Amino acid sequence: MLHKKRENKWIKACKAQDRKVQREVYEYFHRKMFFVCLRYMKQEEDAEEVMVNGFLRVFDKITQFKNEGSFEGWIRKIMVNECLTQLRKKKLLFVEVEAKHLSRRPVENEAESNLSIEELLACIHRLPEGYRTIFNLYAIEGYSHQEIAAQLGISEGTSKSQLSRARRLLQDYVESQENVQKNSKNGEASYR
Repeated sequence: MLHKKRENKWIKACKAQDRKVQREVYEYFHRKMFFVCLRYMKQEEDAEEVMVNGFLRVFDKITQFKNEGSFEGWIRKIMVNECLTQLRKKKLLFVEVEAKHLSRRPVENEAESNLSIEELLACIHRLPEGYRTIFNLYAIEGYSHQEIAAQLGISEGTSKSQLSRARRLLQDYVESQENVQKNSKNGEASYR
């Protein structure tokens, strides 16, 4: 956790365009922000590019930071907005998945999983871009459907339905991945 005194010193120096301190800020936050970007962008190179552009925007807009809320939260918001901008440039489409690919059972609120973070991230990456974007904004970033609709230029209803479909697909992907793991463990046990 960043000490408030150090954070205030960094903010002041960044406002003065101190390149050495900008580098320190980048070094301190780049790993976390890379993973934020990676949740939205499937390719690591794309996530890296968006992150770098995000940091350029952070240093360009630093005078707009008013010490309301956390500095890290402000940086994270800029990274998310950069991801959304990049996705809009790619003409993000909110696709309809054929009903036969969606399970009919309700999505559980509390899902227990034995998957690693990397395996869960891979499941999220399997979602179509529109679903993945709304899932990230709602479930991870904490945006409301109203905020998502405004950010993406869609209706709240579209945001809600895309989230519902994303959750169902994600649940199917997680179950599929867990079945693969279970079958491989059963296979290992039979060889012993």
